[in-house]
Amino acid sequence: MTFFVPSHRAPSARVTSTVMPMTTSASVPTESEGAISGDTVTDRLVEANGQYAAAFTDPGMDARPVLRVAVVACMDARLDLHAALGLELGDCHTIRNAGGVVTDDVIRSLTISQRKLGTRSIVLIHHTGCGLEALTEDFRTELEAEVGQRPAWAVESFRDVDQDVRQSMQRVRTNPFLLHTDDVRGFVFDVKTGLLREVGPA
Repeated sequence: MTFFVPSHRAPSARVTSTVMPMTTSASVPTESEGAISGDTVTDRLVEANGQYAAAFTDPGMDARPVLRVAVVACMDARLDLHAALGLELGDCHTIRNAGGVVTDDVIRSLTISQRKLGTRSIVLIHHTGCGLEALTEDFRTELEAEVGQRPAWAVESFRDVDQDVRQSMQRVRTNPFLLHTDDVRGFVFDVKTGLLREVGPA
C-alpha cells in the first residue's frame, strides 16, 4: 500500500513547508536545568511556533483531504505518520488515540470526516510494542481507588495486536453512521523497521 500520490501541485502555485528544529524528549532539560531557565516544554513549543509562523505562508488549502483518506493510529510518539506513509500537508485526516482503537469518539470523527469532508478510505494502524498490551481493565479500578470515581471509558487493552486490528476494522465496517466502508484496511507498524504489515480480515 502506497500513498505517494502527488498533491497540492498546480501550474501556478506550489505548496512548500518549513521544517523547524524541535527539541526532542531525549534533550529536554532535567528538572534542575528547567528550574534555572524557567522554561517548560510548552514554552519551547510556543517559541518554535513563533519561528514557524514567521516563515509561514497560507497555502490556501481546502479543509477536505486531497487523498480523501482518514488514518486512525496510535498516539505513540514513535509513529511519524506523514513520513511513514509519504503524506503531505492536506492529504489526510489523522485521528489518534491510545492504541489507535476504534472508540465511539473515533466513530464520531470518522462520521464527520466522511459525511462533511468527503473522505472515502479508512486506514487503521496499530504498532508493535504498544503500551496497551501491558495494561488491563484493572487500570480503571486503580483510578477509582485513587480519585473516588470510576472512568466511564474502557481501557481497550489487548494482547493480540492483529486481533485488535481486526476488531477495529469490524467496528468500522459495521457502523451505521459511516457511508463508505468498502475501502477499510488495517496494518501493524513495526517500530523497529518502520514497515507496515497488513492484517487480513478474520
